[in-house]
Amino acid sequence: MYTWIWRRLPGGLPGKLVGSLLLLAAVVLLLFLVVFPAVEPLLPFTEVTVEEQEAAAASWEEPARSPGLARL
Repeated sequence: MYTWIWRRLPGGLPGKLVGSLLLLAAVVLLLFLVVFPAVEPLLPFTEVTVEEQEAAAASWEEPARSPGLARL
């Protein structure tokens, strides 16, 4: 597939490099502006908030410390 794209790009090596970078930029923009926002509501981990994570972390009990470590 990449060979097919490389052969179809116009120009010599500089033109093909610029064309391939433009194609790459177009694909990245398409992903970030269209695809990722469209699938984001379908992802399962969008319901977690920072407050829920902090509450879960605060509810964990700290491990018991030995008396020897208190002197350090």
